[in-house]
Amino acid sequence: MTTDNLPKKWIKTKLGTLIELKYGKSLAAHSRDGIGFDVFGSNGVVGKHSTALVNTHGLIVGRKGSHGVVNKSIAPFFPIDTTYYVDEFHQQPINFWFYYLTLLPLTRLNRSTAIPGLNRDDAYDLDIMLPSINEQKIIADKLDDLLARVENIKTRLENIPEILKKFRQSVLSAAVSGELTEEWRKENESPFDLWKSGILNDFIQKPSYGSSSKSQSEGEIPVLRMGNLQRGEIDWTDLVYTSDPKEIEKYTLASGDVLFNRTNSPELVGKTSIYRGERNAIYAGYLIRVKVKDSLNSDFLNYHLNSPQAKEYCLSVKSDGVSQSNINAKKLSEYPIAVPPYSEQLEIVNKLESFFHYIDNLEKKSTNAILYINSLSQSILAKAFRGELTAQWREENPDLISGINSAEALLEKITAEKLATGTVKKRAKKSIH
Repeated sequence: MTTDNLPKKWIKTKLGTLIELKYGKSLAAHSRDGIGFDVFGSNGVVGKHSTALVNTHGLIVGRKGSHGVVNKSIAPFFPIDTTYYVDEFHQQPINFWFYYLTLLPLTRLNRSTAIPGLNRDDAYDLDIMLPSINEQKIIADKLDDLLARVENIKTRLENIPEILKKFRQSVLSAAVSGELTEEWRKENESPFDLWKSGILNDFIQKPSYGSSSKSQSEGEIPVLRMGNLQRGEIDWTDLVYTSDPKEIEKYTLASGDVLFNRTNSPELVGKTSIYRGERNAIYAGYLIRVKVKDSLNSDFLNYHLNSPQAKEYCLSVKSDGVSQSNINAKKLSEYPIAVPPYSEQLEIVNKLESFFHYIDNLEKKSTNAILYINSLSQSILAKAFRGELTAQWREENPDLISGINSAEALLEKITAEKLATGTVKKRAKKSIH
């Protein structure tokens, strides 16, 4: 943050002229005092203590570990020795300093080669731009309002992926139950009783398990594993390989093969993806390959096995180990399924692809919006401490930033108080204008 262009009636000074960072005390030396006030480390509350060093609102700054991270307390706290606590606000609004310290590059002030640490003399030497105390209050109020709005928007955006996930499942459920194509059937005079009910085994060839041989980090073709099955498609990252000709001959996949994850954690067992022949590959032993008969469309099956109905079935038939669940080929083959005429299967697939394309676009937009919102807070802080948020206020209130209300008068008052108490630092004296 540059201090070259000062807003009207702001002054340039050093951080050490305005606040003092005091060391926290050793937690071990006081841990036997019983419960009482919150004890703060650089990442939040870590215990209790019976005596508070700061008895009202206060700020703590990480000194070791997460150095430079600023936390705000509205309760009494006793900071431990991995933190500083900020003292002597001199009636300046604490929110102003919380936001200012959040913006300052404290986390980049690190002299340690092992555990990251903040040297307070380095912090004291930072150049800052100081407004009057009245403008500080206006800035703090504006930031309270604006950043609360940003946080509210961020919370709403972060809820979107879960909403879209539920929507995706709802659409899948409607698809495999026939609800999604109800109007299509009326228009095409294709009654629902044309759907054939049975078990999966009636519509597929004999399912087969994948290779149990050890894969390599390099090789001729990829070996698809459970981690490569993502949201119904093959994820071609984090691959392992094989060059064994016998393995390749036996387990090579064909376009349209459906891969079922037979062993995984209880919530992930049964996830399914379709192989579309993007590149030659075989499949590993924790997967089951399913080849469809002519009456069943492989895309329709892939969607069906990812539906809420399929997840419910998997939960009911899985066998549980210590940390993993298993669904064997026999149980998979017994999955109850209703299959519509092939033309309706294609209509369902087309509708689902359209829906999911729309959902994917929404997810991308929400992800981009979250990235923008995450940067917006810093942008607002930067504008605030360049004086941009209060430019009009300064023009409308010249008496509140001049004379005894000026930043110069505030700095003189703080310096006088420090001199009177003997706490003024030599470096601070040099930086006073």
